[in-house]
Amino acid sequence: MLQASTAGLSTRAWGGGDDQGAREDVDVESPVNARWTDAQVTEVSEEPFYLPVRDEVTVFEAAYARRLPVMLKGPTGAGKTRFLRYMAWRLGRPLVTVACHDDLTASDLLGRYLITGGETVWIDGPLTHAVRIGAICYLDEIVEARKDTTVVIHPLTDDRRRLRLEKTGELLVAPPEFMLVISYNPGYQSLTKNLKPSTRQRFVAIDFDFPPPDLEIEIVAHESGVDRETARRLVQLGGLIRNLRDAGLDEPASTRLLVYAGLLIHSGIAPRRACELAIAAPISDDPAVREAVLDLVATVFAE
Repeated sequence: MLQASTAGLSTRAWGGGDDQGAREDVDVESPVNARWTDAQVTEVSEEPFYLPVRDEVTVFEAAYARRLPVMLKGPTGAGKTRFLRYMAWRLGRPLVTVACHDDLTASDLLGRYLITGGETVWIDGPLTHAVRIGAICYLDEIVEARKDTTVVIHPLTDDRRRLRLEKTGELLVAPPEFMLVISYNPGYQSLTKNLKPSTRQRFVAIDFDFPPPDLEIEIVAHESGVDRETARRLVQLGGLIRNLRDAGLDEPASTRLLVYAGLLIHSGIAPRRACELAIAAPISDDPAVREAVLDLVATVFAE
């Protein structure tokens, strides 16, 4: 549940993976941010580092111009959040991000009445606020939210682009600048957690996967500060680990984890140890899988 907090929110824009450590910090001392703990408003004032893989920038700009909602699909750490921060900067729009979870309710998105200073006042939720200010509203990992919660976004995804606040009787019409974006990881879907076809078919879908080796090397080197040869080895390791999916590995080594390993190496941690801490340990608790990953680490970073 989104609860009141007492301070503004310091947000970070970064890339390579989804929302990893920052080159550009943006402090937003917003009274709106102070009302939420699972959402934030970010003004992306500096250009985030992002390398286009295909035509995703052109597609997103076309969708924005046509007021179409967008769905970002792809594995964790493939650059979805970095891409969206980049597009918010490119389009010059504030970004309202909501981290979806099981307890997220429709009221958390739309708003609620609160008692403030002895008075009952209406407080906009992040979705309502995004509509009012013409922001890009990003519902991260939408599949984690309850199905009865996601239904409230449907009127914003067709040509009506409207949001009705039943508790206040207000009907909001989204301005041209408003855009709705959702993301999810298809690999996490199950019988109990999936995105309904009635929701999926309302969005333009942009697929994300890990970048090709040449781009991934550049990302890892830029984000972590390691030399190009070390970045090349990390990317080689990532590719080998991703081939272990058939051996019981549920989630592959993301670009984000490769960057984390690079950051540790750049800070003086031995390469093998850095890869154990940042890659092998996070991706699996299975001793056999971890041993297989460490064998690959030893091969790539042979002494």
